Amino acid sequence: MSKIPSEVIDDIRERTNIVEVVGQYVQLKKSGRNYSGLCPFHSEKTPSFTVAEDKQIFHCFGCGKGGNVFRFVQEIEGLSFAESVVKIADLEQIELDVHYRDQAQTSTNTQHSPLYALHEKAAQFYHHILVNTAVGQEALTYLYNRGMTDELIEEFQIGFAPPQREFLERIFEKEAYDKTTYIESGLFIERDDGSLLDRFYQRIMFPIRNGNKKTIAFSGRWFELSDEKSEQAKYLNSPETPIFNKRNVLFNLDKAKAEIRKQGTVYLFEGFMDVIAAFRAGLTSGVASMGTSLTSQQIQRLEQLATNLVFCYDGDRAGQEATARGLDLLQEHSRLHLSVVQLGNGIDPDEFIQQHGAKAFLQLVEHEQQTPFSFTADFLAKQYNLKNEKERVAYLEIVLKELAKVNSLIEQDQYLTQLAEKFDLQRATLEKQVQMYQKEVQPIQFQTKPVNVPLRQQKKTLAQRVQELLLYRMMHESSYRTKFKQTTGVFLNEQYQTLYVLLDTYCATQEEFEVARFLDFLQEEELRTLVLNIVAQNVSQEGSDLEFQELMKQLELARITHEIQEKTLAQKRATQLGNNEQEIALAMEIIALTKQLKQIQVSH
Repeated sequence: MSKIPSEVIDDIRERTNIVEVVGQYVQLKKSGRNYSGLCPFHSEKTPSFTVAEDKQIFHCFGCGKGGNVFRFVQEIEGLSFAESVVKIADLEQIELDVHYRDQAQTSTNTQHSPLYALHEKAAQFYHHILVNTAVGQEALTYLYNRGMTDELIEEFQIGFAPPQREFLERIFEKEAYDKTTYIESGLFIERDDGSLLDRFYQRIMFPIRNGNKKTIAFSGRWFELSDEKSEQAKYLNSPETPIFNKRNVLFNLDKAKAEIRKQGTVYLFEGFMDVIAAFRAGLTSGVASMGTSLTSQQIQRLEQLATNLVFCYDGDRAGQEATARGLDLLQEHSRLHLSVVQLGNGIDPDEFIQQHGAKAFLQLVEHEQQTPFSFTADFLAKQYNLKNEKERVAYLEIVLKELAKVNSLIEQDQYLTQLAEKFDLQRATLEKQVQMYQKEVQPIQFQTKPVNVPLRQQKKTLAQRVQELLLYRMMHESSYRTKFKQTTGVFLNEQYQTLYVLLDTYCATQEEFEVARFLDFLQEEELRTLVLNIVAQNVSQEGSDLEFQELMKQLELARITHEIQEKTLAQKRATQLGNNEQEIALAMEIIALTKQLKQIQVSH
C-alpha cells in the first residue's frame, strides 16, 4: 500500500465517477442500472464487463477481474496502487500534494530500482556519445541522412554505443551496485575470467520504455564504421530481465497510447526507424513489436487501447508474408478491426516518406487502406500464374475459401462481383461455391483452448448461495451482523469465514459500508473477487427476520450434512481396516446427526 493517507485516497475516490474514467478506455452502454461493454482485459465478443455506478465498482464475469476505480487504472495502465491514485487525481483535475506524488514515484518497483537506474544512466551515456562526441559523429551523420532531426533524436533519446566494450562499468562506478546486479541488467556479458564486457558496441541505440516511460531495455542497430562488411546481426535486443519481457513490450507505446486511445486506431510497423519516420511525418500512433510476430500479450494491450489496427509493414516479400501471418493471427484471436496499407515497390515506410514526402504518406495510410480479404487476394495472386488455367482455378478455390470467412455480406457481394468480372465467370457460380465452403466451415469449430466459465454461470451449491446471501446482507444491514454474532454461528467455508471477520472489522471502524472502499481494505485478490461476486447478486433490496432465520437454518443443515458425509467416509475407512469398535461408534454418531437433521428440517 502507498503512504498516501487513507483520507486523501477516500476523498479522490469519492470525487471520481468510475463510469467516466472507465469510459475513456471502454465503450460503455447503459444496461439497466449499470453500464456494460467488452472487457479490456481479455478477448470477448459478447459483453461480460459491467460497471456499477451506484457501487462505484467494475466487474468482468468472464475473466473475473474487478474492483474500484483505482484497481481499474492499476490493471489497465500497469501501475502501482499509489501511481493509480495520482493518475486518477490528474484525470479528475484534483489537486494532490507534490509530496504524495514523490512518494508514489519512489514506492514504485523499489525491488528493481537498481535495474531501472542502470538503464536510465546507460541511455543518457549512449545519447551523449551520439550527439556530443567525435566517436558518434559518423552515426549522427547517418541519422541526419535518414531524415532524422535533432528534435527527433532528442525525443526518442537515440544514442550510440562506441566500438570499445569497457565503458559502462566505468560509467556505473559511482552507483555502488554489485556484480550480480550488472549481470542481471542484461547490459553486460561476463567473460570466462569473470570480467564484464558491454553487451552493446558499435550500434545505434534505441531505448525501449515501458508504459510508465521508464527505460527497461535497448535495441541496437549495427553501424559500419568502415567499408569492411561485418557478420554482426543488423539488430540486437536486450535479453529478457526482471524488468523486460519482449512479449509484453511494444516500441513507442509509451508515447503513442494517448493518441491511439483518442483516435481508436493503432498503426503497426515492422521497424523502429519506420515508427520514428511516421512520427516525423505526423502519424504519432505507431508502434512496432520487438523483432518478432505479435504475441497474445501485445494484442491484449492494443485491444485495451484501440478498436482498429492498421498493418503498415514493409512492401518487400518478407513484409508481405509478415502481414499475412499477422492477419491470420489477429482475425482468429482478436476483436480488433483490421486493415492493411500497401506501400508497393518493395520499400519500407521510412523510404516511402523520404521518396514521396510526409503528405503523400499520410494520404496513403488514412485513405488507401485495404481490407484483410483484399490484401489476401492480392498476396495470393502473386503466388500463382493466373495465365495458366490450372493455377487460375487453384487460386480461385483458395480465394473463395477465404471469402467464405468474411462476415460482411456487403463485402462478400462486392468481391464476388469483382472476381466474376476479373475472371469472366458467372457471379452466381462463385456465390454458390462460397456458400458451399461456408457450410463446410461452420459446423467445425474446434476449441483451441479451455474457456473459463463466467462466474455468474458457475453452478453453486445451496450452502454457497446461503453463505453469500448472508454476507451480502451483512454488508448492507448491520442487524444481520449483530444477529449472526448472537447465534455463535460460523461460516462453513474458510474463505467465507475470513471475509466475514474482515467485514466485521471494517464495519466496526466505518460509519457506513462502501464496496469501493472495502475493496481497498482487502489485501487478497481472491477475497476481492469474492466480494464482487457477492455484491453482483440479484436479490431483494432488504432482508427480514424470517429470511435470517431461514438462512441460519439452511446453514445448520449444510453443516450437519457435511459432518454426516465426513463421518460416513471415516466409517468406511474403519470397516476397511477392520476396526469394529470405531465403526460402531461412528455409526451411532451418524444416526444421532441424521436424527438432528430431520428435526431441523421439520421445524419452523
